[in-house]
Formats: sequence, C-alpha cells, structure tokens
Amino acid sequence: MNSHERVVAVIEGRKPDRIPVYSWVRANLDKEITEAFGSCDAFEDKYEFDFAHLFGGPGSYRHKDIKALREATGNAITPAQLLEVPMNDPDEDSAYDGLRADIEHHKTQRGRFVYVQTPGIFEALNSQFGIENHLMYLAMYEKELHEVYARQADFNRRRAMNCLDLGVDMIHISDDWGAQVGLMFSPETWRTLIYPYHKVTCDAVRERGGYLSLHSDGNVTQVLDGIVELGFNVVHPYQESAGMDYGLYFERYADRFAIMGGLDIQTTLGFGDLGRLESEIRRVLGLFAERGLLYCTTHFVQDHCGIEELAFAYDLIYKLVRA
Repeated sequence: MNSHERVVAVIEGRKPDRIPVYSWVRANLDKEITEAFGSCDAFEDKYEFDFAHLFGGPGSYRHKDIKALREATGNAITPAQLLEVPMNDPDEDSAYDGLRADIEHHKTQRGRFVYVQTPGIFEALNSQFGIENHLMYLAMYEKELHEVYARQADFNRRRAMNCLDLGVDMIHISDDWGAQVGLMFSPETWRTLIYPYHKVTCDAVRERGGYLSLHSDGNVTQVLDGIVELGFNVVHPYQESAGMDYGLYFERYADRFAIMGGLDIQTTLGFGDLGRLESEIRRVLGLFAERGLLYCTTHFVQDHCGIEELAFAYDLIYKLVRA
C-alpha cells in the first residue's frame, strides 16, 4: 500500500499493511525542528508520514469588523449584534492559494492523504463571543444563536465544498465540546443547538463522497452516538487522558469510525519520561494492530517537548509500525 491507500484502508475499517503515522509538530516546534532536521518538511519526510493536516481558506469574519464591534460594545458581543456583522466570502479564490500549495507538496509530490481543518459551530464563534460568554449565551439567547449558527453552517458548507474541489481527501471539522470529564454543555443542548448545524456540512461532504473527521478536545463520550449519526469517519483525538475509554470504542464504535490520535501530549509526550513514553507507544500500537488507528499526536506537540524526546518517540514509532 502507498500512504494514501493505507489511510483510506483504516478509515474504511480495513486492515492496513501498517498503521499510518503523522504528528502535529508545526505550531510550536518549527524553529527547533528546523535546527535539528533542516525543516519540518524534512522531519516529515524522514519518518515517512502518511497523512498531512492542512490549513487554508477564508476566516468567518474580518478581524477589523470584530475589533470595531468589540470597541463599540465595551468588549462583549451578543449574538444579535454579531448578526449585524457581514461574514467573509467563502468563495474568495485567493484565500485558498496556500492550501493549493500544500496539496501540491503533500498529496501530489509525496502521495500523502491530506485533510484540511475547517470551522465547526461552537468553537468557531468563541473568538467572537469569548468562551465564557458563549457558554452563557447557550442558555440566554437560544433563538439568536440558531440564526448565528445557521449562517455559520452555510459558510462552513461552502468552504468545505471548495476544499473538496481542490483535491482535499477529508474535511476535518474542529469544534471543541469536551472538558476533562464530560461535555462543556448538556447533551440536550448539543442535540438542539450544535447537531443540526454540523449536519449541514456533514451531509454535503458525504453527498460528494468526501471523508469527514471531527476534532474535539476533552471527553465527548456523551455524544458519540450523535457523532456517528452525523457520519464522521474519524474522531480526533478520542482523548484517553480525559477519560475516554478504548474499551468502549472497541465494544461499540470500532465498526463506526476510526480514531486519529493515540500519542497523548497532555500526559505522555514532552514530559521527559522516556520509559513511560516507550511503554505508552507500544501499548497503543498494540491495541490497534489490526485496524482503526491513524496514529498521531492528540494535539500540537507543546514547546516543552525536547527534540531528543521527539526523535526518540518517532524513531521508535517508525520501527514498531514496520516490525
């Protein structure tokens, strides 16, 4: 199998010739990796990464519009006020130029499976509202939030379609819902206010034959059935360190979606305990030896992780998945 075939096999529930591998390293360690390996591209090539997390496309709102509204309102923006602010055009072609270049680099030149991060519903609006205000608004302004979310959902759908047109393999929707032991809001709120507006994009992507991935930090066990209903093929990170149980996954969901993750940056990578790091890498790769795992960090590797530890981890991973 080549890299693309390998990732597709996992997503479709088949056994790959080996577990596909990736790591979110670019956000915090670009300088250190460049000094040690020459570039992040060289690091990814050295360890023969099979997939790539891409970014690109327009943001939902212009920063200057939000800044002006925040100054006019004394910092807090309500849903009704946000509805007065125009959204960006998701069809602005030049906003996708960086994504085009990344697709060429990773997919065309290196044969990797590529997925692009796109907005969700809740997380996408935290920068406008502030997360504390947003959580309050779920109870205070349900009617107005339906309008805000419907507009965001249409923007998300159009942006996702443009990404698929460019050759992206999977739409990766980022929408943090989880805290350390459960959701940040009730499952009923999720079903009423979040689910319907994710369905807009999910249905459109599925109709096009694209794959769907969800990123949500924290424990989202309470809505796993809804995630399945929406048609997500992949869940990232399925966070064990937030209490999500691999046993439950194998019992109820292994035939429904694959997990992207397994290398935890909250508890495992970046803490200087190489013995525990090796043990955890071996444990997780062993659990998913047959299928179901796109092995990846649970989030961006943090800047407290030394290059020696990062290299130790990926030297071991490289060896084990090919054993």
